[in-house]
Amino acid sequence: MMRGYVYILCNRKNGALYIGFTKSLYERVQEHKNKANPNSHTAQYDIDRLVYFETYDLIREALRREKQLKDWNRSWKIALIEKDNPEWQEITLDWRDLS
Repeated sequence: MMRGYVYILCNRKNGALYIGFTKSLYERVQEHKNKANPNSHTAQYDIDRLVYFETYDLIREALRREKQLKDWNRSWKIALIEKDNPEWQEITLDWRDLS
């Protein structure tokens, strides 16, 4: 069984958003922070602050949720973030627990 994550990054409060899914949240966030793909949307707009994530037991569940969130309108996405993170603080975690 492969665990999966859905995550939302931003560049600032109420700024540009990026929704993605991954099997390794730590590695993926580091790729965004290090601008591993300098031509990507996240690199061009400095979208590298983790402000929301969900954990799933199966990667396919994370993919399904990512697609669902990408179909949401912006106000729903903002409400989702602000439900748990009203100040849009960057989430820092004990990454060892997510490997």
